[in-house]
Amino acid sequence: MNGPHDLGGKMGFGAIAPEAEEPIFHAEWEERALGLTLAAGVLGAWNIDESRHARESLPWPIYLGTSYYEIWTRALEVLLQRHGFITPEELASGDAQTAPAHPRRMPADAVDAVLARGGPTDRAIETAPRFGVGDAVRALNLQPNGHTRLPGYVRGHLGRVVATRGGFIFPDSNAHGNGEAPQHLYSVRFQGAELWGGAAEPGSSVTIDAWESYLEHA
Repeated sequence: MNGPHDLGGKMGFGAIAPEAEEPIFHAEWEERALGLTLAAGVLGAWNIDESRHARESLPWPIYLGTSYYEIWTRALEVLLQRHGFITPEELASGDAQTAPAHPRRMPADAVDAVLARGGPTDRAIETAPRFGVGDAVRALNLQPNGHTRLPGYVRGHLGRVVATRGGFIFPDSNAHGNGEAPQHLYSVRFQGAELWGGAAEPGSSVTIDAWESYLEHA
């Protein structure tokens, strides 16, 4: 979807100011925000794509006016209420009225093994890829209402396939409970001048991973 998360190539939001030797966390609550998000995800009520979409769907003023892990926390509040784990009243009061033990809860001594196992999203698919390394392609000018991983700044622009990655879960479907619907995934390189014209740094390029339905032959 088009939203505040997709600012690549847009002007008017100020310069990027990287923080030298930036710590992983700036405060203890950020560690807890990450831990809560991971622990809640293990319950299995939603997938990573629905989680991303919950963050993207926050109102623009909230998304742009809050820090990285506050965005995570606000999206987690949405997901926990959507799937019936907490009520608005419990969220407002900060106290759980009923807290039955969930069968998929993650005990502390299982965290290392769960994180090491990860959540692979590659899938075997039988169809042959439509594109090969070296093919010239154009990113479709899609304007979806739902979740997508196609950046707005490449839509309608020409690129070239630099790698084929095999089959992966299609996030646009998976985020909305419509199944994994795996597709071929490609790494596509776009020249900076193609994307931003004279504003691009000379010789610059951007490479993205794009699902097959995002592309057409150029």
